[in-house]
This record gives sequence, C-alpha cells and structure tokens, in this order.
Amino acid sequence: MPMAGTLTRADLADVVHQEIGLSRAESANIVERVLHHMCHALAEGENVKISGFGSFILRDKGERIGRNPKTGVEVPIAPRRVLTFRASQIMRERIANGR
Repeated sequence: MPMAGTLTRADLADVVHQEIGLSRAESANIVERVLHHMCHALAEGENVKISGFGSFILRDKGERIGRNPKTGVEVPIAPRRVLTFRASQIMRERIANGR
C-alpha cells in the first residue's frame, strides 16, 4: 500500500486479501459490503462509530444568509444535512506521531 496518495477500495480489498487470505473477489466483496452498510446507516440518519478510528456524524444545518464573495450580494443558503468525521483520540495520536 502506498505511503502517500489516496487509499482506494481496491487498496482495502488488497489488504484484506493479503492479511486474511481470502480470494481477491471475496476480499473486494467484504469491503463493498462494509461500505454499503455504512452508507445505508448514514442514509437512514444513523451516525457510524468505528472504535479506534473515528465517528461519521450527521448534522442538520439550518437556513442562513450567506454572501457572494465576488459581488457581496446576500443570498439565502438552504437548510441541509452534512456529514462530518471526527477522528478518535487513538487516530489523532497516530496521525500526530506519523504512524
């Protein structure tokens, strides 16, 4: 797995294949199923917490007034639901220590 760049589904499936020894197809299927369950839970309004990694949290943001930075004209910003990620303390320490 590359040290820099972007981690992809294929990279995750490859790690599952190498670490667990399942076939590449089975490994890819497991990764897809986990991501599907996470997406489904979020779509249903549930937060997703992965111990030692972090939490995916849904927030409802109310309507507010924004400003076009070029023209300065005020425009209403519609209410919306946003997804945020909060890394666990363990993950924050790993990132800070470069591991």
